[in-house]
Amino acid sequence: MKTLFSAWFVQGMVKATTDMWLKGWDERNGGNVSMRLLPEDVAPYKNDFYAQPRQVELTQHAPDLANEYFIVTGSGKFFRNVQLAPAEALTVIQLDDKGASYKILWGLTAGGLPTSELASHLQSHAVRKRVTHGQDRVIMHCHATNLIALTYVLELDSAKITRKLWECSTECLVVFPDGVGIVPWMVPGTDGIGAATSDRMQHHSLVLWAFHGIFGCGPTLDDAFGLIDTAEKSAEILVKVISMGGMKQTIQTDELIALAKRFDVTPFEAALKA
Repeated sequence: MKTLFSAWFVQGMVKATTDMWLKGWDERNGGNVSMRLLPEDVAPYKNDFYAQPRQVELTQHAPDLANEYFIVTGSGKFFRNVQLAPAEALTVIQLDDKGASYKILWGLTAGGLPTSELASHLQSHAVRKRVTHGQDRVIMHCHATNLIALTYVLELDSAKITRKLWECSTECLVVFPDGVGIVPWMVPGTDGIGAATSDRMQHHSLVLWAFHGIFGCGPTLDDAFGLIDTAEKSAEILVKVISMGGMKQTIQTDELIALAKRFDVTPFEAALKA
Protein backbone atom coordinates (compact mmCIF):
# COMPACT_ATOMS: atom_id res chain seq x y z
CA MET A 1 0.00 0.00 0.00
CA LYS A 2 1.23 3.48 -0.88
CA THR A 3 2.13 5.76 2.00
CA LEU A 4 2.58 9.50 1.86
CA PHE A 5 6.22 9.11 2.85
CA SER A 6 6.85 7.42 -0.52
CA ALA A 7 4.97 10.08 -2.53
CA TRP A 8 6.99 11.74 -5.28
CA PHE A 9 6.51 15.17 -3.73
CA VAL A 10 7.81 14.10 -0.30
CA GLN A 11 10.83 12.39 -1.83
CA GLY A 12 11.36 15.40 -4.07
CA MET A 13 11.42 17.72 -1.06
CA VAL A 14 13.87 15.43 0.70
CA LYS A 15 16.23 15.55 -2.27
CA ALA A 16 15.87 19.31 -2.81
CA THR A 17 16.48 20.24 0.82
CA THR A 18 19.46 17.87 1.04
CA ASP A 19 20.96 19.31 -2.15
CA MET A 20 20.45 22.85 -0.87
CA TRP A 21 22.20 22.02 2.40
CA LEU A 22 25.09 20.34 0.56
CA LYS A 23 25.47 23.50 -1.53
CA GLY A 24 25.96 25.49 1.67
CA TRP A 25 22.85 27.57 1.03
CA ASP A 26 20.89 26.53 4.12
CA GLU A 27 22.80 26.64 7.37
CA ARG A 28 21.02 25.59 10.57
CA ASN A 29 17.31 26.26 9.96
CA GLY A 30 17.94 28.76 7.16
CA GLY A 31 15.85 28.56 4.01
CA ASN A 32 12.40 27.26 3.15
CA VAL A 33 10.66 25.53 0.26
CA SER A 34 7.01 25.14 -0.72
CA MET A 35 5.28 23.37 -3.60
CA ARG A 36 1.66 23.70 -4.67
CA LEU A 37 0.08 20.29 -5.05
CA LEU A 38 -2.82 19.29 -7.25
CA PRO A 39 -5.80 17.34 -5.88
CA GLU A 40 -4.71 14.32 -7.91
CA ASP A 41 -1.26 14.48 -6.30
CA VAL A 42 -2.64 14.03 -2.79
CA ALA A 43 -5.72 11.89 -3.52
CA PRO A 44 -3.93 8.50 -3.17
CA TYR A 45 -2.61 9.44 0.28
CA LYS A 46 -5.63 10.89 2.10
CA ASN A 47 -5.71 7.92 4.44
CA ASP A 48 -2.43 9.24 5.89
CA PHE A 49 -3.94 12.63 6.76
CA TYR A 50 -4.62 13.48 10.39
CA ALA A 51 -8.17 12.65 11.48
CA GLN A 52 -8.38 15.94 13.38
CA PRO A 53 -5.96 18.34 11.73
CA ARG A 54 -4.87 21.55 13.43
CA GLN A 55 -6.27 24.69 11.83
CA VAL A 56 -4.22 27.90 11.80
CA GLU A 57 -5.35 31.39 10.81
CA LEU A 58 -3.27 33.18 8.18
CA THR A 59 -2.04 36.67 9.01
CA GLN A 60 -2.40 37.53 5.31
CA HIS A 61 -5.38 35.96 3.60
CA ALA A 62 -4.80 34.31 0.22
CA PRO A 63 -8.20 34.04 -1.51
CA ASP A 64 -6.56 33.23 -4.86
CA LEU A 65 -5.22 30.03 -3.28
CA ALA A 66 -8.46 28.88 -1.67
CA ASN A 67 -8.61 25.08 -1.20
CA GLU A 68 -5.08 24.64 -2.57
CA TYR A 69 -2.72 22.02 -1.12
CA PHE A 70 0.97 22.68 -0.40
CA ILE A 71 3.91 20.74 0.92
CA VAL A 72 6.10 23.08 2.97
CA THR A 73 9.23 22.92 5.11
CA GLY A 74 8.62 23.47 8.81
CA SER A 75 9.65 26.46 10.88
CA GLY A 76 12.92 25.94 12.72
CA LYS A 77 13.71 22.69 10.89
CA PHE A 78 17.30 22.00 9.84
CA PHE A 79 17.60 21.09 6.15
CA ARG A 80 20.43 18.68 6.93
CA ASN A 81 17.95 16.63 8.97
CA VAL A 82 15.03 16.51 6.52
CA GLN A 83 16.43 13.33 4.95
CA LEU A 84 16.54 11.68 8.39
CA ALA A 85 13.00 12.57 9.49
CA PRO A 86 10.87 13.91 6.64
CA ALA A 87 7.60 13.64 8.57
CA GLU A 88 9.04 15.79 11.35
CA ALA A 89 10.52 18.48 9.10
CA LEU A 90 7.87 18.73 6.37
CA THR A 91 4.13 19.28 6.32
CA VAL A 92 1.23 19.06 3.89
CA ILE A 93 -1.34 21.82 4.39
CA GLN A 94 -4.59 22.84 2.72
CA LEU A 95 -6.06 26.32 2.69
CA ASP A 96 -9.76 26.73 3.48
CA ASP A 97 -12.37 27.80 0.93
CA LYS A 98 -11.68 31.50 1.61
CA GLY A 99 -7.88 31.30 1.81
CA ALA A 100 -8.11 32.63 5.36
CA SER A 101 -6.65 29.68 7.25
CA TYR A 102 -5.00 26.32 6.65
CA LYS A 103 -5.14 22.82 8.08
CA ILE A 104 -2.03 20.79 8.86
CA LEU A 105 -2.93 17.50 7.20
CA TRP A 106 0.35 15.60 7.58
CA GLY A 107 3.83 16.01 9.01
CA LEU A 108 5.35 18.15 11.78
CA THR A 109 5.16 15.06 13.96
CA ALA A 110 7.12 16.77 16.75
CA GLY A 111 4.87 19.83 16.63
CA GLY A 112 5.48 23.26 15.21
CA LEU A 113 4.25 25.21 12.23
CA PRO A 114 5.15 25.68 8.56
CA THR A 115 8.00 28.03 7.70
CA SER A 116 7.89 31.52 9.23
CA GLU A 117 8.10 32.80 5.65
CA LEU A 118 4.76 31.19 4.76
CA ALA A 119 3.23 34.62 4.04
CA SER A 120 5.97 35.36 1.50
CA HIS A 121 5.53 31.96 -0.09
CA LEU A 122 1.76 32.15 -0.41
CA GLN A 123 1.76 35.69 -1.76
CA SER A 124 4.37 34.70 -4.34
CA HIS A 125 2.50 31.49 -5.19
CA ALA A 126 -0.63 33.51 -5.91
CA VAL A 127 1.26 35.82 -8.26
CA ARG A 128 3.19 33.09 -10.08
CA LYS A 129 0.06 30.96 -10.46
CA ARG A 130 -1.59 33.92 -12.18
CA VAL A 131 1.25 35.13 -14.40
CA THR A 132 2.26 31.61 -15.54
CA HIS A 133 -1.33 30.35 -15.87
CA GLY A 134 -0.75 27.75 -13.18
CA GLN A 135 2.58 26.45 -14.50
CA ASP A 136 4.81 27.59 -11.61
CA ARG A 137 4.24 25.48 -8.52
CA VAL A 138 7.46 25.85 -6.49
CA ILE A 139 8.83 28.70 -4.37
CA MET A 140 12.35 28.21 -3.00
CA HIS A 141 14.24 30.48 -0.61
CA CYS A 142 17.83 30.05 0.52
CA HIS A 143 20.94 31.91 1.64
CA ALA A 144 23.09 31.58 -1.49
CA THR A 145 26.47 32.90 -0.35
CA ASN A 146 27.75 34.81 -3.36
CA LEU A 147 24.43 36.38 -4.31
CA ILE A 148 24.16 37.75 -0.77
CA ALA A 149 27.75 39.01 -0.89
CA LEU A 150 27.04 41.02 -4.04
CA THR A 151 24.28 43.00 -2.30
CA TYR A 152 26.97 44.58 -0.11
CA VAL A 153 29.10 45.86 -2.99
CA LEU A 154 26.79 46.43 -5.97
CA GLU A 155 24.13 49.09 -6.30
CA LEU A 156 20.79 47.57 -5.35
CA ASP A 157 19.38 48.07 -8.81
CA SER A 158 17.56 45.23 -10.55
CA ALA A 159 18.77 46.07 -14.06
CA LYS A 160 22.40 46.57 -13.04
CA ILE A 161 22.67 43.39 -10.98
CA THR A 162 20.92 41.39 -13.71
CA ARG A 163 23.33 42.75 -16.32
CA LYS A 164 26.38 41.75 -14.25
CA LEU A 165 25.04 38.21 -13.76
CA TRP A 166 24.24 37.88 -17.47
CA GLU A 167 27.79 38.96 -18.35
CA CYS A 168 29.48 36.52 -15.96
CA SER A 169 27.88 33.35 -17.29
CA THR A 170 26.56 32.98 -20.83
CA GLU A 171 23.67 30.69 -19.84
CA CYS A 172 22.20 33.24 -17.39
CA LEU A 173 20.33 35.29 -19.99
CA VAL A 174 18.83 32.07 -21.35
CA VAL A 175 17.88 30.69 -17.91
CA PHE A 176 16.52 33.93 -16.43
CA PRO A 177 15.84 36.37 -19.27
CA ASP A 178 13.34 38.17 -17.03
CA GLY A 179 16.19 39.26 -14.75
CA VAL A 180 16.43 39.51 -10.99
CA GLY A 181 14.10 41.56 -8.83
CA ILE A 182 15.55 43.32 -5.77
CA VAL A 183 13.98 43.79 -2.34
CA PRO A 184 15.88 46.09 0.06
CA TRP A 185 16.54 44.75 3.54
CA MET A 186 13.31 44.18 5.46
CA VAL A 187 12.42 42.26 8.60
CA PRO A 188 11.91 38.62 7.52
CA GLY A 189 8.84 36.59 8.33
CA THR A 190 6.46 39.52 7.91
CA ASP A 191 3.56 40.27 5.60
CA GLY A 192 5.47 43.33 4.39
CA ILE A 193 8.42 41.44 2.95
CA GLY A 194 5.96 38.95 1.48
CA ALA A 195 4.13 41.74 -0.34
CA ALA A 196 7.38 43.26 -1.61
CA THR A 197 8.57 39.88 -2.88
CA SER A 198 5.32 39.01 -4.63
CA ASP A 199 5.33 42.44 -6.27
CA ARG A 200 8.73 41.64 -7.87
CA MET A 201 7.54 38.12 -8.70
CA GLN A 202 5.06 39.65 -11.13
CA HIS A 203 7.99 40.37 -13.44
CA HIS A 204 10.92 38.22 -12.24
CA SER A 205 11.37 34.52 -11.46
CA LEU A 206 14.28 35.40 -9.15
CA VAL A 207 14.03 37.91 -6.31
CA LEU A 208 17.11 38.87 -4.31
CA TRP A 209 16.65 39.96 -0.69
CA ALA A 210 19.47 42.37 0.14
CA PHE A 211 21.85 41.09 2.85
CA HIS A 212 19.65 38.01 3.32
CA GLY A 213 19.03 35.57 0.46
CA ILE A 214 17.30 34.68 -2.78
CA PHE A 215 13.80 33.58 -3.79
CA GLY A 216 13.37 31.47 -6.92
CA CYS A 217 10.35 29.86 -8.52
CA GLY A 218 9.51 27.37 -11.24
CA PRO A 219 7.22 24.56 -12.36
CA THR A 220 9.24 21.89 -10.52
CA LEU A 221 11.71 21.58 -7.68
CA ASP A 222 14.48 20.94 -10.23
CA ASP A 223 13.55 24.08 -12.16
CA ALA A 224 13.61 26.31 -9.07
CA PHE A 225 16.84 24.73 -7.79
CA GLY A 226 18.51 25.03 -11.20
CA LEU A 227 17.46 28.66 -11.50
CA ILE A 228 19.08 29.59 -8.19
CA ASP A 229 22.11 27.39 -8.89
CA THR A 230 22.72 29.15 -12.22
CA ALA A 231 22.48 32.63 -10.69
CA GLU A 232 24.69 31.64 -7.75
CA LYS A 233 27.38 30.22 -10.06
CA SER A 234 27.47 33.51 -11.97
CA ALA A 235 27.60 35.43 -8.68
CA GLU A 236 30.57 33.32 -7.60
CA ILE A 237 32.38 34.19 -10.84
CA LEU A 238 31.55 37.88 -10.35
CA VAL A 239 32.86 37.84 -6.77
CA LYS A 240 36.15 36.39 -8.07
CA VAL A 241 36.33 38.90 -10.93
CA ILE A 242 35.81 41.81 -8.51
CA SER A 243 38.47 40.38 -6.17
CA MET A 244 40.93 40.23 -9.09
CA GLY A 245 40.48 43.89 -9.92
CA GLY A 246 37.30 43.93 -12.01
CA MET A 247 36.39 43.23 -15.63
CA LYS A 248 38.78 44.11 -18.44
CA GLN A 249 36.43 42.69 -21.08
CA THR A 250 32.94 41.23 -21.07
CA ILE A 251 29.94 40.17 -23.17
CA GLN A 252 28.62 43.19 -25.08
CA THR A 253 25.02 44.35 -25.52
CA ASP A 254 24.79 43.30 -29.16
CA GLU A 255 26.09 39.87 -28.19
CA LEU A 256 23.46 39.53 -25.46
CA ILE A 257 20.78 40.45 -28.01
CA ALA A 258 22.14 37.83 -30.42
CA LEU A 259 22.13 35.25 -27.61
CA ALA A 260 18.49 36.02 -26.78
CA LYS A 261 17.53 35.71 -30.45
CA ARG A 262 19.32 32.36 -30.80
CA PHE A 263 17.45 30.86 -27.84
CA ASP A 264 14.17 32.65 -28.53
CA VAL A 265 13.87 34.47 -25.19
CA THR A 266 12.86 38.05 -24.46
CA PRO A 267 15.50 39.73 -22.28
CA PHE A 268 14.75 42.20 -19.48
CA GLU A 269 14.97 45.43 -21.48
CA ALA A 270 16.31 47.59 -18.63
CA ALA A 271 19.25 45.20 -18.14
CA LEU A 272 20.25 45.53 -21.81
CA LYS A 273 20.46 49.29 -21.28
CA ALA A 274 22.22 49.13 -17.89
